[in-house]
Amino acid sequence: MAIENELITADAVEASEYPELADAYQVYGVPLTVANDKTRVEGGMPEQLFIQQILQGIGASVAEN
Repeated sequence: MAIENELITADAVEASEYPELADAYQVYGVPLTVANDKTRVEGGMPEQLFIQQILQGIGASVAEN
């Protein structure tokens, strides 16, 4: 999503190289996505479900097609 939209930024972090950061975000499984420090989505899933979970977690909505 960050590639498609200039309003979205993303960082990838190797949890084993940054244990303090992994502890701060309570990383127990990967992939782990944290959005705006408000919501977290752990594990892989289809893109549409992922987008819905992230938007719901940050209090936004997505238009249905």
